[in-house]
Amino acid sequence: MIEIDGSYGEGGGQIVRTAIALSATTGKSVKIYNIRKFRSNPGLKKQHIKTLETAARICNAQIDGEYLGSLRISFFPGEIKGGYFDVDIKTAGSITLLLQCIMPLVIKSNEDIQLKITGGTDVAWSPTIDYLKHITVTALSKMGYTCDIKNIRRGYYPKGQGVVYANLKSKKLHKFNFCNQKTTVSKIYGISHCSNLPEHIAQRQAESASYHLNYKNFDCNIATEVTNNPSKGTGITLWKNLCGGSALGKRGFPAEEVGKKAADKVSVELESGADVDINLADQLIPYMGLVPGCSYTVKDITQHTKTNIWVTEKFLDVEFNIMEENGLFRVTSQ
Repeated sequence: MIEIDGSYGEGGGQIVRTAIALSATTGKSVKIYNIRKFRSNPGLKKQHIKTLETAARICNAQIDGEYLGSLRISFFPGEIKGGYFDVDIKTAGSITLLLQCIMPLVIKSNEDIQLKITGGTDVAWSPTIDYLKHITVTALSKMGYTCDIKNIRRGYYPKGQGVVYANLKSKKLHKFNFCNQKTTVSKIYGISHCSNLPEHIAQRQAESASYHLNYKNFDCNIATEVTNNPSKGTGITLWKNLCGGSALGKRGFPAEEVGKKAADKVSVELESGADVDINLADQLIPYMGLVPGCSYTVKDITQHTKTNIWVTEKFLDVEFNIMEENGLFRVTSQ
């Protein structure tokens, strides 16, 4: 059994998600201890438990220690099966973080996996649903991964109640060198959205982002989306190629500042000349481990990326090499 210290590196829920995903895809049992040990509310939270339950349903796993606040779990995977799974996180827990754990499983499945997930689509400390759809999925498609993400209804903190349909296709991965990618995308695209709030909020976010991007000589095309969903909230996601930036609105944070924050994030990434942004960089690591020979450049190596590399090397016969190159970092799986 592989043993993982959950307090290592980033020390958060990401270690659990990556370890469970790789346990399921490799068929290797795993024990994770010291889960979120140094966080203000250590141990498993509700959204972590729902992720574990979903992974266990798909790969017929047995779990020991699966309860709220648990610092230690053992996961014994079985055979991955496809089919339809209805998942209700019950809170505004992140749909995209749950999918980060589940998406790799279909690589080892003989059937497609369809999920209906209810929870948070645009919440703090996680990729937005638009980021997942337009950046993460686009990047993985270059490695042969195929999935369709449909955002049916947005869910914000604290109410949640967003709905996403994910259709994960059973296909084999192949290696890809992101350093050699060719692109004809000339504009930064984006979606500025709000629910149960005045339409002008989404418009002001978009106008502010456009202003700051135009000032830096970026052309952009930002759509607005105004709805009256059960959940109230606002946000914006911007992307070009495999670099993105997003921001969420909150009381006391003007719409203009929300737009500027997202614009600043994406422009910094694009100006660096890196192949991928710092958030996508850590998300790609488990997939690059499954098919060695992949490579990308990124402007910085985050703690999340270092932690994902550490976990991935525990499960797979792979080594990640990091080299400084022209002010960037080249990451290669071999």
